[in-house]
Amino acid sequence: MTAVVALQRYGVLAVGVIAMVLAANSTGAQTMPIAERIAQCGSCHGEDGNSRLPDVPSLAGQPAFFVMNQLFLMREGVRRIEVMTPIVKELTDGDLDALSAHYAQLAPKASDETIDPAMVKQGDALAQKLRCASCHLLTLAGQDQMPRLARQRVDYLFSTMKAMRDNQRPGTDTQMSSIVAGLSDADLTALAHYSASR
Repeated sequence: MTAVVALQRYGVLAVGVIAMVLAANSTGAQTMPIAERIAQCGSCHGEDGNSRLPDVPSLAGQPAFFVMNQLFLMREGVRRIEVMTPIVKELTDGDLDALSAHYAQLAPKASDETIDPAMVKQGDALAQKLRCASCHLLTLAGQDQMPRLARQRVDYLFSTMKAMRDNQRPGTDTQMSSIVAGLSDADLTALAHYSASR
């Protein structure tokens, strides 16, 4: 089985599992108006979905299914981010749908971080070698459960890939862990600059 076939198979499985759980747990009620939820998210991720805080990801333009999937995994305790835990545990299924749709329709903007052209060139060559576009698309805009990398924060991209490489992010994406295994910090930095520049 190729990696692409496996990814597609697990992607379909993930969609099915999440749909069943959402249907089973659907209450139709929201504990907080969605506008307040969006404002709550915006305090860190940016009012327009474009983060200005170090190591905090931009959500603008992320595929809706990716956002919903990540929020679901955090809410269910599969993906643990300490600062997010008290927020996501209160999200209803309706919140997951509304938040993911909201952020998907926002325009991603480049962060104010300095992009190093030399790093971009190195990252481009490395991204081609690693076939990043086969999942994240040529534009790195992402699709389905694959996140948008284009115009994401450099520091966030680096720290995320480093955590995956160092097996500090278990239970969410073993495919990426195997792809970045063996890459140096310099390689990850180059990939981060390239992705953010797209």
